[in-house]
Amino acid sequence: MKRRTFLRTVGAGGAAGIAGCLGGGGDGGSTDGPTASGTDETAAGTTTGTAEPSTPELVVSTYGAFVDAPSTSPGPWLKETFESEFDATIEFATPDSEINYYIERALQGAEIDADVYVGLNVDMLIRIDERLDDGLFVPVDDVSGQGDVKEGLNFDPEGRIVPYDTSYVSLVYNEAFDGGGFAAPETFDGLLESEYEGDLLAQNPTGSSTGKSFLLHTIAEKGADGYLDYWEELQANDVRVLADWSTSYTAYENEEAPMVVSYSTDQVYASQSGEDLAKHQIRFLNDQGYAYPEGMSVFEGTDEPELARQFLEFVLRPDVQGEIAQRNVAFPATTTAELPEEFAEYAKAPPEAVTFTYDELRDNVSEWTQAWERQFASK
Repeated sequence: MKRRTFLRTVGAGGAAGIAGCLGGGGDGGSTDGPTASGTDETAAGTTTGTAEPSTPELVVSTYGAFVDAPSTSPGPWLKETFESEFDATIEFATPDSEINYYIERALQGAEIDADVYVGLNVDMLIRIDERLDDGLFVPVDDVSGQGDVKEGLNFDPEGRIVPYDTSYVSLVYNEAFDGGGFAAPETFDGLLESEYEGDLLAQNPTGSSTGKSFLLHTIAEKGADGYLDYWEELQANDVRVLADWSTSYTAYENEEAPMVVSYSTDQVYASQSGEDLAKHQIRFLNDQGYAYPEGMSVFEGTDEPELARQFLEFVLRPDVQGEIAQRNVAFPATTTAELPEEFAEYAKAPPEAVTFTYDELRDNVSEWTQAWERQFASK
């Protein structure tokens, strides 16, 4: 057996079928809310080139858009650049159910057929820790370059995950809407004013990472005792909550409403596509943006532990951080990233980043989202 198998027995029905729990990467950077597809799934991914038997191979698992997004993806560039500098080859695996694929394999005592995972977020980490006694990843808090990660982006208290990029959820608005002169409100309370009735497109937080980030931002602002009242007022002001980011953003582009919950890097892609930036203005409510970092780690039991750590250190290098940020249309995780002036001009960072800790989310996020779902469905 090439890689370590989990020494775990599964009781009757222990992993017979996976519930449709939400999966991995963020809106706009990957699929929004994928579901696990059962135990017969193959972690087949995008593979380029054939390695000689003596050449070390690193299997990097990630979400599909990291490798083959319609616009640009960092994966192919990372593979080519890493292989040009190291005596190794990279094979990408992109299982449809993302991290759930490996959770199910671990539960069944099956082989973990990857060395590194790229695209982890706090929701995934909570799911891993809730379902697996031993987790999936080893501590990596001693890799070179981690000291350059921006304060507040590390979301694993056990040091198993290194952030490599982050997005900030904000409002995107169209100042040319309905003849021009539209301006988004500056505060959360401003969204409740009658002049913005029916003007906001949001996403369902039970199935969208963008929608969940916006919900969490309202909880951070209004408190666990006040956010449902706030959402009741948003509903009264005719907020439209759609299934996911893609659906809501398409509606926004079709000018069904002048505001959408999206990402503060919106102008980066718009400028690259030659679009009218008046239709891609950024508003940080209360001068804040909700941070949504992505991270990477090394699978426990990898046959290539040193090579895997070299890959993590490679991703944290200033030049690589800058390249990933541009190709992923996200902010780098480090303070030392090398970015062109154009990116810095169009990527908007909030004056203040807001996020909840792992412990806060582990203990509360299910209750918060379920309460929101019950209230929203009852209206």
